[in-house]
Amino acid sequence: MEKIKSAPTALDAVPEIVQKKSGEIAESGETYLETILVMKERRSNGLVRAVDVANELKLSKPSVSRGLGLLKEKNLIQIGIAGDIEFTPEGRKLAERVFKRHQYLTVFFKHIAKVPSDVAEADACRVEHVISDKTMKGIIAFLKENEIV
Repeated sequence: MEKIKSAPTALDAVPEIVQKKSGEIAESGETYLETILVMKERRSNGLVRAVDVANELKLSKPSVSRGLGLLKEKNLIQIGIAGDIEFTPEGRKLAERVFKRHQYLTVFFKHIAKVPSDVAEADACRVEHVISDKTMKGIIAFLKENEIV
């Protein structure tokens, strides 16, 4: 096996199953919140409905409706009579947090790891849900210290 400088050895490495962070929502819920946020920003009227989220994510309407129902139960969104989705203050805060992680990770992958934009974007979308707050803070600090963001 190739030795990688400064990396843990096989004796030091501890593989683990990635667990959902305590008290937080599942990756799919974070994805729905982020998608709603992005779609609201794109649209002049800010109107987003479940069918729009389903179309954007290429998922079935029943799946998205169930996921949105869970977000509503957790008091992260409210759904109006016309089906319009609105954030609660806590929901907006979480959506913005996930999207910021996505943005910083995309910049990190593109400018530091030198991967193509499409790969950086796709990988950021996956990593944003599992990266620790401590590591994320380190990445943000690095990007700011080096005036990349």
